Amino acid sequence: MSDSTIVKTPVPLMRKLGLDKANTQKWIFLFIAIVPPFGGYLLFTLFPNILSVYYSLLDWDGFTDAKFVGLSNFVTAFQDKYVWRALTHNLIFMITVPFLVISISLILAYLITNKSYKENKFLKVLFFFPNVLSTVVVALLWAFIYDGSYGLLNGILKFFGFNIGNFYWLGNEGTALLSIIPAWVWGGVGLYVIIFANAMLAIPKSLYEAAILEGAGHMKRLFMITMPLVTPIIRVSALFLIVGTMKGFEIILIMTNGGPFGSTDVIGLYMFNMAFGEEYRNYGYASAVGMILFVILVTAKVLIDKFVPNKGYEY
Repeated sequence: MSDSTIVKTPVPLMRKLGLDKANTQKWIFLFIAIVPPFGGYLLFTLFPNILSVYYSLLDWDGFTDAKFVGLSNFVTAFQDKYVWRALTHNLIFMITVPFLVISISLILAYLITNKSYKENKFLKVLFFFPNVLSTVVVALLWAFIYDGSYGLLNGILKFFGFNIGNFYWLGNEGTALLSIIPAWVWGGVGLYVIIFANAMLAIPKSLYEAAILEGAGHMKRLFMITMPLVTPIIRVSALFLIVGTMKGFEIILIMTNGGPFGSTDVIGLYMFNMAFGEEYRNYGYASAVGMILFVILVTAKVLIDKFVPNKGYEY
């Protein structure tokens, strides 16, 4: 048979493109795994943020025809004393809540991982329990604790001889803001106890044994061994908590709705009321306030990256 009579078998298109079955399956898998989440990010995150930038340049209530006002909303926001009051409250939460949550979580996680309590498994579940509850339940629970007539806190104080009568902790300008901090901390500690405990379990026991032989106590072991080795975890936790305290307003909305007289108002709640409140309903101005909050969060992230070490110690 001559060469001219040989019938050439047609080469499949995928082989011409340099793709075999395994590569084709890999690209199909990558397409299915990446495109839907990325599309969701574009549709529900990036696109709304771009729209917010546009809306911040408008005088618009969300229903009637919008009027372009340029940077007027931003000028008004920087001159708005209520914006600065809300940001001050955010700053108080940003300093106290992450510090308390991380400090308490580190101590509890250290005790769980370095003390052979037979109740350790139960304690982990107990500490994590508040995270199972929704923010609404946590807020209502603490609102009942602070209630002036039937609240648990007043009852405990009365039991120990401090009878303050029907004092409403959330209804007083001097105590309302500080009363929210324990509720926020209680709702957040459990998750970080589990995170820190799992990180501590990865630390070799030999390091603690050597420290014990050198006469180091629990506090010295915590600060000289445990904390340096879990520094990257602490850094990420601090970042999440700072962002959460700047953005979060749900617990405040339910417990006080920013009252009394704005003494617990935060920037997220102020923005929410500006956009959807019956008294104001100025979506353009609320978007401008949201852009200010976005800049603050980005700045906080940059400062954390710059001043908080990103690498842990090796062992």
